[in-house]
Amino acid sequence: MTEHDLTREHVAAMIDHTLLAPEATRADAAAAVATAAELGVYAVCLSPSMLPISTGQQRLAVVAGFPSGKHHALVKAAEAKMALDEGATEVDMVIDVGAAVDTRFEEVFAEVVTVAQAVGDDALLKVIVESAVLLRDGGPDLLQEVCRQAVAAGAGMVKTSTGFHPAGGASVTAVRLMAEAVGPGIGVKASGGIRDAAFAAELIAAGATRLGTSQTAAVLDGF
Repeated sequence: MTEHDLTREHVAAMIDHTLLAPEATRADAAAAVATAAELGVYAVCLSPSMLPISTGQQRLAVVAGFPSGKHHALVKAAEAKMALDEGATEVDMVIDVGAAVDTRFEEVFAEVVTVAQAVGDDALLKVIVESAVLLRDGGPDLLQEVCRQAVAAGAGMVKTSTGFHPAGGASVTAVRLMAEAVGPGIGVKASGGIRDAAFAAELIAAGATRLGTSQTAAVLDGF
């Protein structure tokens, strides 16, 4: 599938317009919300310190344990619950990537369960696995097993990347492997380095059901 096979509206409905820069201000967050509304995307993804904020028709996704994932599971759970209390409808949590690299899968499972229990049925839990790191340090088998553990623990979607790790962001290979691991009932969010329509279309063809990008206008302009 190429960008020529997808409509602008179809792709916009798959996008989380994202603002997670450490230096972002409340004015920047308000501008991101306005941009999301103008472009007609699915959701806005913000840092928890930006809440409360009204996002109108767009859903509100908020990160937890971001970007390192080295927060205690109970801290991630508290952060997620606070976000829900302030209007979030989706939570994007970062796993302890080191635990995954060490193949301590029981720890990965346990922390996702902890956050999933805090979120309950009130929101969609997306689990960020830093796919570039897992592929680099453990290969396809590690990436797929971590995704399976996340889903077994309660994730409704697995997500490639924070976009902050030097190992890299989303890749077609990672998205394909993740989609194979979780099956058709679970979503795959590609994020990190999505700046144009051609790459977005490749990721969608590989199995991405959601895209996270701060370059939303540039991506949509190609469709």
